[in-house]
Amino acid sequence: MITIYGMTDSGNCYKPRLLLAKLGRPFRHVEVNSLDGSTRKPDFLAINANGKVPVLELDDGRRVAESNAILLFLAENTRFLPADAYQRALAYQWLFFEQYSHEPYVAVRRAIMRYPSRAAEATPERLAATLTAGNRALAVMETHLATHAYFVGGELSVADIGLYAYTQDAAEHGFSVGPAVAGWLDRVRADPGHVPLGWHPPA
Repeated sequence: MITIYGMTDSGNCYKPRLLLAKLGRPFRHVEVNSLDGSTRKPDFLAINANGKVPVLELDDGRRVAESNAILLFLAENTRFLPADAYQRALAYQWLFFEQYSHEPYVAVRRAIMRYPSRAAEATPERLAATLTAGNRALAVMETHLATHAYFVGGELSVADIGLYAYTQDAAEHGFSVGPAVAGWLDRVRADPGHVPLGWHPPA
């Protein structure tokens, strides 16, 4: 059985759990919490020298790090990764957008508002900057989703899974979620096999 090393409350770690749930594929969850220093301990650094979660570990011991790389690996030969080269490139495009234009602001504002260990970062300037840039990313999504049901090819894909993870609770952290994004969130939740952020298989 494959193993996911991850933090229950992390959106990046939620991505592979959500995809595996929608695929109906069993896996083992090992909790590794970046907030308590677990990711910097020698035993975990031996798994991922970059000291970050999530990490996918295969049955044979091979590993893949970085949430969107894990998504792409798990989605091979499934409905979540387009077979057409152009549509696949668009899925990559949106995953790169998520990591460069969305996650650094939406996820960071979420973290500094949510975790006491990040409270020192919650300056008015930092909160304002992440809100402005995050809303800019959400506006790009709103424009696209105003004329598309999903991000690529009219069907749910890894692009949607990647962007869903930190958008699904963005409004709770002050971001503006427009009607097109809200409707898309509902469609992702309605897709079979959906699980909430905190879900993982029992130990």
